[in-house]
Amino acid sequence: MVEVDFNLPDQCWEYIFTFLNDGGDGEHNHRYLKSLSVVSKEFLSITNRLRLSLTICVPTRPFIHRLFKRFTNLTSLDLTCFNSDLNALLSQISCFRLNLTSLNISNQPTIPAIGLRAFSKKITTLTSLICSNIESVYSTDLFLIAECFPFLEKLDLSNPKVFVNQNHISFLNGLDVLSSSLLKLRKINLSGHCYVNDSSLLHLCKNGEFLEEVIMDNCWSILSRHGIVSAIQERRKTLRSLSIRFRSSEVNDIISSYFIDSLVSLKGLTSLDLSFSLISDELLTSTAMAGLPLRRLVLQSCSGYSYVGIFSLLSKCQSIQHLDIQRTEFLNDHHVVNLSLFLGSLVSINLSVCENLTNLALFALVRNCPSLSEISMEYTAIGKESTENSNSLMDFVVNPRIKSLHLAGNSFLRDESFTMFASMFPNLQLLDLNKCYGISEEGIYQILRRCCNIRHLNLSCCLRVKLHGMNFEVPKLKVLNLSYTSVDDETLYVISKNCPGLLQLSLERCINVTTKGVNHVVKNCMQLREINLEYCYKVFVNIVPMVFSRPSLRKITLPPHYHFNDIIKGLLSRLGCLIC
Repeated sequence: MVEVDFNLPDQCWEYIFTFLNDGGDGEHNHRYLKSLSVVSKEFLSITNRLRLSLTICVPTRPFIHRLFKRFTNLTSLDLTCFNSDLNALLSQISCFRLNLTSLNISNQPTIPAIGLRAFSKKITTLTSLICSNIESVYSTDLFLIAECFPFLEKLDLSNPKVFVNQNHISFLNGLDVLSSSLLKLRKINLSGHCYVNDSSLLHLCKNGEFLEEVIMDNCWSILSRHGIVSAIQERRKTLRSLSIRFRSSEVNDIISSYFIDSLVSLKGLTSLDLSFSLISDELLTSTAMAGLPLRRLVLQSCSGYSYVGIFSLLSKCQSIQHLDIQRTEFLNDHHVVNLSLFLGSLVSINLSVCENLTNLALFALVRNCPSLSEISMEYTAIGKESTENSNSLMDFVVNPRIKSLHLAGNSFLRDESFTMFASMFPNLQLLDLNKCYGISEEGIYQILRRCCNIRHLNLSCCLRVKLHGMNFEVPKLKVLNLSYTSVDDETLYVISKNCPGLLQLSLERCINVTTKGVNHVVKNCMQLREINLEYCYKVFVNIVPMVFSRPSLRKITLPPHYHFNDIIKGLLSRLGCLIC
């Protein structure tokens, strides 16, 4: 008998592992590689090569030498959670031979000028820099970025909290230097940069020969209609994505034919975001007639238009994949039923805070949008009883492509709906029921029993849910939010027995939970990485032994009565656990 050889070339294993990894659930994708890496030295070597991104927190820093030596193909670093000396960390990183193309230093007090300068001298391959939500921004930061990273293709400086020593002239000069230096720039986000004027925007678009995406939300204080139009015309051949918010006092400018003509001249436009703007049916109809290849449309909280305008646009642009029209006051079930007939390519839709929408709208989307995978209908009238809705129950269909369902704030939802949802969405992975006060654990059981792929479940503020009777396993559940509920130690015991793969558990303000219940979870959930115990006044668990007993823990949010000195925090940090 001939012996079969099961050995495959490394390249074949790489394709297989990449396929498995791409099928993961967002931020937890790497856990698939981790499981494979322990099989053999060969698999360890292959999975190490496939790791392209790394998040560094304070506990990670002592191990970065080993991490960089292990993961030799890293192209992306995320430092958004690093809340210590970022200048020192970047200087340390610059000592390694890395071919990084992306760096994220968002959510920091300031832009780390010293560290970035040291970083840029050794690592010259960076093409993407993200510095969003920085507390204090200086005009010198703009000059620094222009000098250190001339090959950037993507720059995100969005939503700074404060412009220090705000001098519009110095910031404008810095932006002009950026525009002149970053000649390869394709995407820029300057949301919240209220100093931007017509001249600087025009300069940016003139110099940006390859500019494809411009995001400038909340930059309306100085910009005029004429300035925006002039800038758009400079890049009408390359611009693919445009996101601008207009102040309401400029309504006459926005709906003028001059602006509309400029917008529809962007023949390659695939993404348009006019959130919180006053627009018009004329704008939407003209966009439809121009035949723009839109794939993404965001009209969140827009006003000034009607069903006539949105019908005209969606009936012509039937390739839209991502649609966000939340807070559209006039929208009703019949509108959604009719519009859904044109949305065969739709992948995600957000209809939250459209208060007239009921089950009828949901069923129409599920029935008529075969590619749909994510639905957001928060704070609507889902579950509200009516004769029309009762008749529609007979027409619901199964859609196995739906993966995410966001139904927070639907006060009419009752347990009866979940028997139906469990049949409609058999492959559901994320279910958000935050503030759905009318549901109980019986409805949740229906979903968990029949939707075997549930990974993320949000039951925050669902006061009737205790889960005491959950006598079956939910092996794929990774993220569970029970904050602001009446769950207790018995609940946590049941969870610890039936959710062995849990990674994140939020128990914020669960006042009935005690140390006993927390110990159940820590003991039995062997992969647990994060637990939130904020405002759990009855929890007095000994944190240090807990981290030693469950080494997978990476983040613990403590009850209010805990106070640790720097020595204990340093010890836990060295164990790889962040204490908040």
